[in-house]
Amino acid sequence: MGNLLKIAIRNLIRNWRRTFLTAGLITVGVVAVLLFTALAGSFKELMIGQFTDSVVGDLEIHAKGYVASIDNLPLTLDMSPRMTERAEAVLKSTPDVVAYSPRVKFAAMLSNFAETTGVRVNGIDPQKEDVTLPLLRSRIVAGDRNALLKPGQILIPDLLANGMHVKVGSTVVLIATNRDGSVNGQTFVVHGILSGLNGPGGKDSYIDISDARHILRMPDGETNEIVVRLKKIGEVPQVVTQLRTALAQDQKANGKPQFEVHSWDQLTPFSTVARMIDLLTLFIKVILVSIVLISVLNVMVMAVYERIREIGTIAAIGTQPRRIMGLFLAEGLLLGVFGTLTGVALSLGAIFLLNIHKVTFAFGQQSHIVLAPTISAWDVVAACVVVIVVASIASVQPAWRAARLDPIAALRHI
Repeated sequence: MGNLLKIAIRNLIRNWRRTFLTAGLITVGVVAVLLFTALAGSFKELMIGQFTDSVVGDLEIHAKGYVASIDNLPLTLDMSPRMTERAEAVLKSTPDVVAYSPRVKFAAMLSNFAETTGVRVNGIDPQKEDVTLPLLRSRIVAGDRNALLKPGQILIPDLLANGMHVKVGSTVVLIATNRDGSVNGQTFVVHGILSGLNGPGGKDSYIDISDARHILRMPDGETNEIVVRLKKIGEVPQVVTQLRTALAQDQKANGKPQFEVHSWDQLTPFSTVARMIDLLTLFIKVILVSIVLISVLNVMVMAVYERIREIGTIAAIGTQPRRIMGLFLAEGLLLGVFGTLTGVALSLGAIFLLNIHKVTFAFGQQSHIVLAPTISAWDVVAACVVVIVVASIASVQPAWRAARLDPIAALRHI
């Protein structure tokens, strides 16, 4: 095996231009895939973080049937105080849960005494919401960021603030209909203006949960969703399964479950974008495999064609066909290894530089999003294995052809 590799290396060096071009194509393919994987993965995590850390959390708990009717924000599907206490007890006993925040969500009319518009309101516990959704406070573009809000205060999105000419310190009125059909209202002082956010939650306003319960005339402790933050977002599927199992014991009188648990990707349409990013990454990897396959196959076919007399000579002196085949397989393997290692080195260097010189871009109404590309060891190893295996496979047919050449006919070849 050692002698085969030495001969293969000499043959590759002897045709260094062709070797360089082929290895260069493999290197370009590896760099393209690893860089795209790193950048796309960073963009995907960043966008997911924008939603999970400022709007929906990692997962949410509701009363059964609430999410199916969430567009209407039904007040008839709230969680009673006993249900809320039960859900909180389960969350406290789950090790992977870092924080949770109960909410009361409802539709209301927002008025500045001159104009009125519809708005979706989130009644929150400011302290719990601040821990559960740490990016919510960072979305305050006007107003005091030191405190999320207090009773009697409201946070409104910039779209509504600009459209209704409302500023920090302005007084507005929220008018809402409770579960019994009664109408109630309350004045609020605008504490802050929230930056725009694409997708659900981009037009939500926030008030203290005690004010929400007062407007809706709810008993203390009643909620309609609990937002949950986990230690790692990658643990969402396992924790969702655990919570569903733990809460399955709580059933209504008709035997149906009282609770439902949904992960972030079931609550936001951005999950479709995330899946498209994964699909694009797979497509780029397929292109890499094609580049490697065509490049190595082409160079090995040419190597066999150019060295027919050489193959005939070594076959005539008694070299076994399997040794000849092994020689060409070794050349294909070395091309794959050399191109892959060079590509990995260049990719890691480029990723390092991109983290030093930050890449910024605009997305929707956010004008300064910073990418911090990273790539896992698994992605690097997987790319290396795929390229080397494909390079070796591409060498099989030319190597098989070389091994089956008739020595006499090969020596007569001009």
